[in-house]
This record gives sequence, C-alpha cells and structure tokens, in this order.
Amino acid sequence: MRILILGGTTEASALAARLAGKPDFSPLLSMAGRTSDPRPMPIPTRIGGFGGVAGLARFLRDERIESVIDATHPFAAVMSRNAAGACAQAEVPLLALRRPAWTPHEGDRWIEVTSMKRAVHALGDSPRRVFLTVGRLELASFATAPQHTYLVRTIEPIGDALPIPKVIAIQDRAPFDEAAERALMERERIDVVVTKNSGGAATYPKIGAARALGLPVIVVARPKKPLGVEEVASAEAALVWLERLHGRIP
Repeated sequence: MRILILGGTTEASALAARLAGKPDFSPLLSMAGRTSDPRPMPIPTRIGGFGGVAGLARFLRDERIESVIDATHPFAAVMSRNAAGACAQAEVPLLALRRPAWTPHEGDRWIEVTSMKRAVHALGDSPRRVFLTVGRLELASFATAPQHTYLVRTIEPIGDALPIPKVIAIQDRAPFDEAAERALMERERIDVVVTKNSGGAATYPKIGAARALGLPVIVVARPKKPLGVEEVASAEAALVWLERLHGRIP
C-alpha cells in the first residue's frame, strides 16, 4: 500500500518508525520544510508543499497513493483542510492522527484565548517577563506589545521575527524536562507563560513547571479542523487503521 504521511510531529515520526521495513506498506513522509535540520527518518521523505488542494490531489493520483495520514501539527489548519479536500477529489482514504489537547489540572492558572492577538491583549499593559513558546511564525503578533520582556524559545533562529528591544532568544528542541523548565523560569524571573495548546508529552513540562511556580499560562486554543475526518490519537491506532484498510484493498 502506498501511504502518504503528512508529518512534522512526534506522532508522524512514531508512525514512520512503525511502518519502516513492513513489506505490506510503502510509506512516504512529507515535511513542510520549516525546520532547516530535521531529524532523519527511517522511510523516504519529501520536503515542501504541494500547491494547494489541486496540487495535492494531482500528487496523490500521480504517485498512486492509496491512503493519507494527516499527522500535521494541531495548528496546521490550512494543510489539514487541503488534505481533506484533495483526498475527497482523488477518492483516497484519509485518517487524522491528532494528539489530544491539554486540559487544565488542579492548581493551573490558565487564561484560555482563541488567537495570538487575544494572547497579546491578555498580557496587559504593565511590563511583564513573558516566556513565549508559540513558534517562530507567530512571534510578529507580540511586536505590538514591546513593553514586555520576552524569553523566546524556538527550534530555528528567530531572526527579525520579533523586532523589539527586550527579547531573549534561546534555541532548543523538545522533549523538555519539568525540573529544567522550572529552573529556567526561576532564573529568568518569568511572570507569565504563553503557549499554544499543542498537546503531547514533549512540551508539556512547561505547563507542569508553571503550575508548580503558581504562574499564569495564556493558552491559545487550537484552530478548527475539517469535520467528517476519522481521527485517532496514537501511531499504534493509525497502524491498526492502515492494516484494516490494507486488508480491504485488492
């Protein structure tokens, strides 16, 4: 079975590892290319976009793809919509591999918002020390609030993505450790954490560290994803789906 995995997440990598070497499957992992030094994968990999719904539908037909796994980031709304549209056009089965969202626990001080703009507004007017972990592409929204000091953590260098004076940029890649996250927040005298509700275990330690320190966390909710797409929450469940589908394809 020819499988296209739309990746960029730990779940996509886990599924790729499970499919590697299985003779019944021929998987291809597609990455958006936003990370300049991605981790090597055990299956064939392509980098870059497809050219919207029409381009992806054409790719599915040309490559004779028999199933698609949308394992993109929970905030990659455009790619998920394109996948749903293209699979419908090309009549290819689609499964969404989506990690569960985080939910607040006892002791959490969450401020839940629906957009980056609202996250900026939630910081308030008084200067604060902000631990900003929303990804490089979202930083520009916070340029409208230059009174704050931002500790920005990204995988790639931020360049001029946040062109204000008080920015401390660090580069690091998940998974993280809660004790180290707490030490970082204490050392940098963080007042508030801003994050996307990405879900998963790899970046959750900042949530636990903020809870332990009694810090508020501004949590940006996930965008809406296409309706009517079957979902699973783990690479294991995605593999079961693929095995069942493979058994139905002559």
